[in-house]
Amino acid sequence: MMRMSPLFPALASAAAKPAIRFGDQILSYDDLREEAGALARRLAGQERAAVWATPTRETAVAAVAALLAGVPLIPVNPKIGTGELDHILGDSTPSALLAPAGAKLPPALAALPRIGSGAGADGAPDDPATGADLPDVDAERPALIVYTSGTTGPPKGVVLSHRAVASTLDALADAWQWTERDIVVHGLPLFHVHGLVLGVLGPLRRGGTVRHLGRFSPEGVREALAGDGTMLFGVPTMYHRLAETAATDERLAAALAGARLLVSGSAPLPLPDHERILAFTGRRVIERYGMTETMMNTSVRSDGPPATGTVGVPLPGVEVRLVDDAGAPITGDDGETVGEIQVRGPNLFTEYLNRPEATAEAFDGSWFRTGDMAIRDTEGCYRIVGRKSTDIIKSGGYKIGAGEIENVLLSHPGVAEAAVTAAPDPDLGERIIAWIVPRDAGSQPSPQDLTDHVAGQLATHKRPREVRFLSALPRNDMGKVLKRELT
Repeated sequence: MMRMSPLFPALASAAAKPAIRFGDQILSYDDLREEAGALARRLAGQERAAVWATPTRETAVAAVAALLAGVPLIPVNPKIGTGELDHILGDSTPSALLAPAGAKLPPALAALPRIGSGAGADGAPDDPATGADLPDVDAERPALIVYTSGTTGPPKGVVLSHRAVASTLDALADAWQWTERDIVVHGLPLFHVHGLVLGVLGPLRRGGTVRHLGRFSPEGVREALAGDGTMLFGVPTMYHRLAETAATDERLAAALAGARLLVSGSAPLPLPDHERILAFTGRRVIERYGMTETMMNTSVRSDGPPATGTVGVPLPGVEVRLVDDAGAPITGDDGETVGEIQVRGPNLFTEYLNRPEATAEAFDGSWFRTGDMAIRDTEGCYRIVGRKSTDIIKSGGYKIGAGEIENVLLSHPGVAEAAVTAAPDPDLGERIIAWIVPRDAGSQPSPQDLTDHVAGQLATHKRPREVRFLSALPRNDMGKVLKRELT
């Protein structure tokens, strides 16, 4: 019998139970063990493998196979540009590509030796006798190399070990009471930690089921949760659409109300969407906080008190602290003092591939500098106020978080989307600029109306000095607003 990876003990025991479902395609644990095992034996011995990470069963099987074989996996965004792809391939030098037969690939990827599910690299059928056993995989061996978005330079390859993957998933299982009975529903991309690690590897580590929608839609969520889904993973743009739709779709509201857990991540969920989903469904969305380099750091616990607007408390095994501008730890829990989040624990990445200087610069001793700014309340919960580089505005001697202004703007009935940035100002140092997508382009609110709306709920120094209107905010594949494009 094929040796099973300690990451996926259920492969040896869950048998006919569904493991993954993509649309009408369902693989049981028996099916997954056979298909991923065969692919892992063909993959064994490769130095690194790229995967064409489409939202399909083939990507899920490829990820499991690479982990079984102990081959570091490099997820590639199917919408990637030529320049970024060339950088990633040149930096990571994969020796093979995991992609299904017939996939249309960029020339640079197509040039790699291809290994696909159901056939060897040369297109020959599987040979059951090939490679009977798979190697034991050391916990510190790289499992994934995930490339950052590259907002401050070329994307960096974040090396994540088997240890980091296992520890973050087990910590979330504790925080969310996540078991083999759960069926996780989502429509997230599979080239990021959120969709691939939490959304696919997470259910499989628990011995549960992942039900991927292929493409997110409120209708797909409604069908999946009204069926057998118990947990929903999404990003704020998805929950915004669900809140909009649930206002008039009673069946969607009922399906969301019936889920055991609604989880949002990858960016802060605006308070107006929290409130609307609670009003329509009676259920609260919980948030967690992580990043590619750290996997998951904190979460609102499913067995804890409500903590809307926060990302909860540190996960088991993870240490979190706030530091001031001089790097000194902030010890108070007053809910007002802003500091940079630093973390340490078994969830951390190993290194930036081929970037020892960048790796060293990312740490303050044993603490990883996240670049995210937050406050800590009296309950020990953290509330993210923004990125140090883009979301903290220093205006008139005050340090202002863009997120709280955005939440107030989003509470205005005429605002559909909002983002807040800063521009140099000779008097204030930086002035606050609000970027607004109106709910109705034909009758958008006036700049003065929006400025007064903010000043009526926050201190006057937090009001926007300029208001600019757009038809849509620039966003990446995970729904995060690309503030560097707002100029």
